[in-house]
Amino acid sequence: MKLLSLKLSNFRPFFGEHRLMFAKSHDRNITVIHGNNGAGKTALLNAFTWALYEKFTAALSSPEYLVNRRAIAEAKVGKTVDCWVEVGFEHDGKQYRLKRSCEVRKTKNGVEGSRNELFMQFCGDDGRWLSLPSSQKPEDVIVRILPKSLHQYFFFDGERIEQIWRSDKRPEIAEATKKLLGVESIDRALKHLNQARRTLEEELGGIGDAETKQLLSQKKQSEQDVEQIHARLSEIDRELSAQTQLKQQYTQCLLELSEVEQFQRQRDLLREQERELRDRLQECKKTLKRAISTRGYTVFLPPIAEQFRAIIKEREQRGELPADIKQTFVEDLLDRQRCICGAELHEGTTHREAVKAWLQKAGLAEVEAATYRVDAQVNELERQTEDFWREVDRAQATILQTKQRLAQIDQELDTISEQLRQSPREDIRQLQQRLDAVDQKVEGLTLEKGQCQEKQARREADVKQLAKQIKDRKLNQGKQRLAQRRIDAAQDAIDRLKQLKANQDVLFREQLEEQISKLYAEISFKPYVPRLSDKYELSLIEDMEGQDSIVGASTGENQILSLAFIGSIIERVREWSQAGLIMGPDSSTFPIVMDSPFGSLDEIYRRQVAKLLPALADQVIVMATQTQWRGEVEEEMLSRIGKVYVLTYNSPKPDLETDDIDCFGQRYPLVRQSPNEFEYTEILEVSRNG
Repeated sequence: MKLLSLKLSNFRPFFGEHRLMFAKSHDRNITVIHGNNGAGKTALLNAFTWALYEKFTAALSSPEYLVNRRAIAEAKVGKTVDCWVEVGFEHDGKQYRLKRSCEVRKTKNGVEGSRNELFMQFCGDDGRWLSLPSSQKPEDVIVRILPKSLHQYFFFDGERIEQIWRSDKRPEIAEATKKLLGVESIDRALKHLNQARRTLEEELGGIGDAETKQLLSQKKQSEQDVEQIHARLSEIDRELSAQTQLKQQYTQCLLELSEVEQFQRQRDLLREQERELRDRLQECKKTLKRAISTRGYTVFLPPIAEQFRAIIKEREQRGELPADIKQTFVEDLLDRQRCICGAELHEGTTHREAVKAWLQKAGLAEVEAATYRVDAQVNELERQTEDFWREVDRAQATILQTKQRLAQIDQELDTISEQLRQSPREDIRQLQQRLDAVDQKVEGLTLEKGQCQEKQARREADVKQLAKQIKDRKLNQGKQRLAQRRIDAAQDAIDRLKQLKANQDVLFREQLEEQISKLYAEISFKPYVPRLSDKYELSLIEDMEGQDSIVGASTGENQILSLAFIGSIIERVREWSQAGLIMGPDSSTFPIVMDSPFGSLDEIYRRQVAKLLPALADQVIVMATQTQWRGEVEEEMLSRIGKVYVLTYNSPKPDLETDDIDCFGQRYPLVRQSPNEFEYTEILEVSRNG
């Protein structure tokens, strides 16, 4: 997706119509939008998310009020006021225009709203703009280009970006990331192949013997059970997500109550510590498993080593190690038929027999060398055993300490919850009761999810076993053999596609982690290494005496980590698309729209991020205040700027202190006196030739 334009009409602080065209060339791919706090930068960011996904960022206050207040005030009672946003973009060589609109009707008591509408057009090969076919919905076109669950990675509030990698919707994010790789094509193929296989099995059931029919019936029932369990697991995930949102709402309500704000903040801190400790516990267990799997065998070596050394000692006592005489030396004497003393060693002589007897006492040089080489290896393995036990003891001690601290946190959380349950204020008690109900619901759903997963695994094993039994049946008729071969071919294709999907996911995740580490190292000066789990959970790891330890990252580090994650997704998908590894339309171009991306960073990090941003995505739109922009940020990004706009805030406040900004030698107003009693924002394009 490449953004071409944004048009607004009466959207939030923007009165009337406004239009922005975005920089999109390779060498000048940055569009900068200057504006003071409160001028409309956040509203502009949300113009994108509302138009494309009907979503708003957390920073947007009162998202239900979209229509500009001046437009409403100037309208007559009974008249409607339109508010709309149009996004022009290009994807896979085709241009689109997407417009979302809503309207309100002015009444004597205020306004009445109506549902918004979404409309999309695309540019045909002949240059004419055409509406989408009735079989296509604009929403479906958008999510295929950029999934809704990934939109916060490309349209984000920079001051809150560090919250992205802490998201509780990791499974959803993982699936959405895979969609960018075109796995939906594989899923569709799997669906069609499964349908074909079932049709063939029904055909086989119609011509097979009684036992074959029974096995097919059992297999069909087990497959239906698997589908039902899978559907229930999806429902559980949705319910868990809904309960998580409820918990966040109740938690926020408690934070807004001054009497319990301290308790709630303490609880949030404890839960964050709990999350970090559980991550550490998992890492320690992985370390312990890795140590046992790679070096655990060394604990069984002492008896074998003792036996080996006994053999060496016995050979040393016999003079074979180290050998006084080598076998090759004795053999040379016998070949020459002359001893070193000058005696003849002809066949049948006593002298020859005496020398020949030394062959039994002499040692092979190869055996001697191998023996001492093995002895050195045994010594090294014994040293590894000591290291192994030290690592095991250290890991077990960490696990024990972590569990003890988790138990303390659990007790402290219970104490806080009990204090809130006993609060003299009814509203506090009710909120805590609701939180308790949510926790109980989550606990029940989590338990059911585990049971469903176990049941699903058993049913899938039944399906495989029944399929094997059906395949092993003796099929005498030609039609039966043909039907079975077709079933086998369909199942083989299904298995291969599943393996392809799994391999693709593993490879993408490994390369994504590598790219994240590379980008993070370019920005951060700290020796931390990002790690990405199979659930796309991102964490920072520090090497502590050979053992990985999860780092409690600061806000700035989390922001850098999130930027590295976003940039890595873009880079990996871009490379896979260019290499032809993605099954679907071209997905090699992505925009990034950022509101205040430098607010939480110090000077060093600001410079590093500003240097990285132009290469992070094919197109970058940055909204920043003068303070956030000037200095090292402007220095690093100036050469890549293609378009510049200024948000001019018109204020009706008397005795207003105006504010200006200098852009390419010209002054543009950031804050100026409103010509009427309304406050509103205008968008001014900066001329680079002035």
